[in-house]
Formats: sequence, C-alpha cells, structure tokens
Amino acid sequence: MRESSRVVVIGAGPAGLTLANLLRLAGVGCVVLERQSRSYVEQRQRAGVLDYASRRIFEEWGLAETLLAGAPEDHAIEIRVDGDPHVLDLRALSGGRTGRAIPQQMLITRLMTAFLENGGDLRFDAGDVALHDIDAPGLGPGSGSGPRVTYRDAEGAVREIACDYVAGCDGHHGVTRTAVPPRAATTYTYDHGIGWFTVLADAPPPRLPLFAISSHGFAAQFQRGPAACRLYLECAPDDAPDDWNDERIWKQARLRLGDETLPAGPIVDKGVVEMRSFVIDPMRYGRLFLVGDAAHIITPMGGKGMNLAIGDADVLARALRAAVRDGDEEPLAAYSATCLRRVWNQQEFSRWLTELVHESGDASLAGTFRRQLARARLDRLFASAPAGHAFADLLAGG
Repeated sequence: MRESSRVVVIGAGPAGLTLANLLRLAGVGCVVLERQSRSYVEQRQRAGVLDYASRRIFEEWGLAETLLAGAPEDHAIEIRVDGDPHVLDLRALSGGRTGRAIPQQMLITRLMTAFLENGGDLRFDAGDVALHDIDAPGLGPGSGSGPRVTYRDAEGAVREIACDYVAGCDGHHGVTRTAVPPRAATTYTYDHGIGWFTVLADAPPPRLPLFAISSHGFAAQFQRGPAACRLYLECAPDDAPDDWNDERIWKQARLRLGDETLPAGPIVDKGVVEMRSFVIDPMRYGRLFLVGDAAHIITPMGGKGMNLAIGDADVLARALRAAVRDGDEEPLAAYSATCLRRVWNQQEFSRWLTELVHESGDASLAGTFRRQLARARLDRLFASAPAGHAFADLLAGG
C-alpha cells in the first residue's frame, strides 16, 4: 500500500503536533505517524510550562487563541532558601515577557484537536516504523527519487509513504535518531550525577511555582490544575519509584519545602528523572530533520524541553514552507545551525540553574567551597536588578 506526502512527521508529541499544525497553516502537506494509541497520547501525564518565546510562536501563527485559552500568565516564582521565601516578579523583571502556565498535556490535547478538526492526517498505532533512502535527493513526493517511510498500521497491513522530507519528532528513544549514522553527527552528553523523584498528586498546589533550597536536598512544587500539583525531590540517580512510599514522600516534601502543614493527597503518578543532557550536531541527515527530544535532551530545570521542541518546529516549518512554496532550500540548510544556537544557550542556562539550586543547599554534592559560591550567586540574584533581569530573560526564552 503505497502513498505519497510532501512531509512525513514521525511522533505526536509537542514537536510533532506543533510542526504538523504549522505545516497545515503553511500549506505544506504532511502525514503524522504515532506508535501509541490516541488514548495513550491524550492521557499520558507530562511536565512543562510554555515560555514567552513559545507563546510568541503560537501568536505569530494565529494559534494562541485556540491553544492558550484560559492559561494564566507565569508571572512570578518563589525561591525558598532554608525556609525563607524570595519572590521574583518575572513580569516586571522581563518587561512583561511572560509565559503561560499551561500543562504540557493540555497543550498536547489542544494541538491534536486543532490538527484533526482541520483535516489533518494523524495515524495512531503505527508500528515498525522504518526510514528508507533518507539521503535521496527528493524531487517531489511519489517521484521515486526521495525518502520512503514504511510502517504497520493498526490492522497489521504494511504501508509505505513516499515523501520529500522526514521530520523526526519521536524523542530520544525513537527510530529517527538512530537512523543517523554515527559518522554523520557528533553527540555531546553531560550527566549531573543526581536524580529527581517526581510525584503527581491530587493535593492543593502552591500559589506560585516554588523552588526550595536547603541542606535536606532540593525540592520543587508546581501547579498541575486547580487541585493537583507536581513535586520534585532530589534523589540518588539509581533510586526506583518503589523506594519512595507515600509517607516518605510527604515527610521529605514538608522538610525540604519548610512547611510542616503542607497538605498531603493521593499520589497519582511517580517516577525518577535522570538529570542529564544530550545534543546531536547536526540536527539533519539528508532529508531527515531531527526535532525536539530526538535531537537534544535537557534537564527539567528551567522547563525548556517542550519549549525547545516548539522552537525547532517553528524553524523547520518556515524552512519547509520556503522549500516547497518558493523552491528555496537555504533555510533548510541553515536549520541545524539556527536551532543549535538556541539549544546551547538554554543548555547553559539549565546547567547553571541546576548547579545553583542543588549546590547552594547540599554541600555533599560539590563541597563546601562550591556551596558558598552558589549561595553568593543566589544573593546576587535576589539583590541585583541586572542579575534578576538576566534570569527572567532566560526563563522567557531569551
């Protein structure tokens, strides 16, 4: 069963669904293949907050009203040091360049609905996806001179799509990243040597996004709805979810957040996040373009993973529009370099913030000297207007 499409998008996460919607608006035909079921994609819980740069992307493409309705501004953050609260007014520090507090799962659902309701071709339960001839010249879908993508549909039939371009939006463990030969790219990795124990709970959320720093270990708490919150607790990288029962979770949360009256609630989900980073350069091989987590992994600190994926999708959609509509492939040639400038900027910010909040609390991580240096950086962040402006600018996506 052979078909053709200008672009095949592999993966229906933030990168793939953003790209699919932007391509639809750009008049570039695409098919989206997702290996999971629709119910899985809709129900899977994900972290993430939309920064100002991503908000502007959706505004520029005319999608903000549909996607961000009802999402409040992410206008301030509390950093609690040994129980002492410090509130940073991000709206004032950034000159009004604020993001939106919309959970990634809600954004995913809205992106999916927008694409499907406007005639988008999104195929769930696509198994055994394989890429062929991705280094072919690509002279028009169906010409026989471009890439091909094969997969097994929900009924078990093998299908083939001929295309000009493939967008790899299927994450770090997907098939598209591994389709790039090792000789064709350089891989950069970094491991902070710590983990984050994550908890989704039906418990009252904090008034503001909260970071807590103390000798007991780092903690954070964020809103995930009017009556739900997500907790992050620093842990050993080899911890397992079963190592943390409910009693331990709430005891450590109260201790680290400095709040003995913190209300508990049912634990909906828990897991361990590795605090590691990964970047592949270039983000292109032939007619394959890697987008989001397929090209780079960033620590959760700073909330940049989803936003980098949206930024990649914006750059690629504009480049594909130029190639398809105007026959100009120069923006595609610049795709990787354009994206990687932003990726490395946010990698550096995430590393800086990760070390700041962990080392300023727990001297066992890097020693007492580094702890004092981190405390000095914290003091500067609270006392220096230029330091606060720089922090807010980077949170905004600058």
